[in-house]
This record gives sequence, C-alpha cells and structure tokens, in this order.
Amino acid sequence: MRFGIVQFTSDRGITPAAVAKAAEERGFTSFFVPEHTHIPVKRKAAHPLTGGAELPDDRYTRTLDPWVALATAAAVTSTIELSTAVALPTESDPITLAKTIATLDHLSGGRVTVGAGFGWNTDELADHGIPGNKRRTALREYMEAMRELWTQEEASYSGEFVSFGPSWAWPKPVQSHVPLLIGAGGTEKTFKWIAKSGDGWITTPYESDVSASTALLMKCWRDAGREGTPRVVALDGKPDPEKLARWAEAGVTDALYGLPDKSDDEVLAYLDRLAAKLAPLGSAN
Repeated sequence: MRFGIVQFTSDRGITPAAVAKAAEERGFTSFFVPEHTHIPVKRKAAHPLTGGAELPDDRYTRTLDPWVALATAAAVTSTIELSTAVALPTESDPITLAKTIATLDHLSGGRVTVGAGFGWNTDELADHGIPGNKRRTALREYMEAMRELWTQEEASYSGEFVSFGPSWAWPKPVQSHVPLLIGAGGTEKTFKWIAKSGDGWITTPYESDVSASTALLMKCWRDAGREGTPRVVALDGKPDPEKLARWAEAGVTDALYGLPDKSDDEVLAYLDRLAAKLAPLGSAN
C-alpha cells in the first residue's frame, strides 16, 4: 500500500511547497490539496458533515488555488505525485484549465493526477453557471473536453456545457493519460460514473465501511467491462495495522493522511511521527 499526504491549504501556516518537499523526503508517495473558489455566505446546500450551513473548518473559505499550490510543490520535488482532493473542474473554464493541468504535468515530468469532485456546495457551483442537478454531466463533459485538448492535434468538443471548434493547444501532458480520481460518497451512482469515466475513487471523511464500498466499486467496474482494477485512495486518521491490512485485501491502494493546522515545526514533527509509524506497514516507493 502507498501512503500520501493531504494538506487542507490556507493562507496561513506551512506552505504547500514545504509540506510536499518534507513529505517526499520522508518517503510519502503522493501530495493532495483541495479546492473551493469561494463559499457563498447564504446557501441552501448543507455541508455533509454538519448537516447545515455551518462549516467544520474555516479553511473552507481560505483555500489556496490548487494548481498554483501544486506548481510550487513541483518546483521543490522530483518524484512525489501531485494531486487534488478534491478539485472542482466545473468551476473553471475547461479550455484554460486544460492548459493549466497540461503545463503542470509537462513541467513536473508527468506527476499530475486529477482528483475531482461533483461538488457538495451546489450554491458555489451555481455561481459558476453549473446547475446542481447537472453537476455529474458537466464534470463528464469537462473531462472529455480536456482530454481532447490533451491528446488531439486538432481538438474539438460539442456538449451541453462545453463547446469549441477545431483548435490547437500545447503543451500536451507528459502522461498519455492523466488519471482521474473521483472523491464522492461510496454509492452505486458514484461508482457507475467512475466505471464509465474515471480511473479510481477517493473516499470521503465520513465513509463508515470502506471495504464494503470498495467491493461495490469493483463490481461496477467489472460490470462496465473495464480491465484491471480501479485505484482506491482511502482517507485515514491514525494508522492501524489491522485496518490497513483489511483495506489492502479489499482493494485499497493508497491511504491518505491529513495534517494538523499548526505551526511549521509542529507539522514537520507530525510528519516525522507518521512516517515512522507507516514505515513497517507499506511501500513508500
């Protein structure tokens, strides 16, 4: 099993570059950051954890731009995977976002993975012109359109939310296929979407039974005629050898650990302790 770090970035505390560099030095294989462009003060959408308008962390309103954050991390690392948990592609212009991601993959030597969400905050999506009841359709179109720009010499796309005529766009990503992971609740609807259009799943912080959910994902994957197995990135709290062994048996490929919102020294000390606990339990390479 591989182990990674997710940093709930904000405009305070340790920088993404410092975390990514420290994580790579300690053997972690991946570095993830989140995205919210803004949080509407008045909204109908309830947060999945609080069940209401309250937010569990004020960093929701203070997150850094994920692609700029990952670019700073790319500049000071050489091997660690650069990903999002999760980005909201439908809150950006797809042509511009395709350029941004391709540039990051080009400059980082092919280290980008897109971890995307449908978006729990439908009021936030609405400010970007995305209806809540169309968010899955919109994300599929955005990703299909970006893949056209990434892979075709003359790219074009025609859909409900994205449309452009034959176009040139470089750079192309180093990777022939930029992986797409979906961070969403472990439902059959989510897994059918992944089996059709994605490469893997990122669990949510409130998943109660990752093993059972992973079994359903594997079934949807097989039913869709997909080869191989999907990647499964499970958010974890404290490392527990027995739990990690059960997860690995169920098909979990990566365990992802969050960082405390504390001083630089305290975050680095936490990474030291976490790396020491994980070293006997899995592969960092």
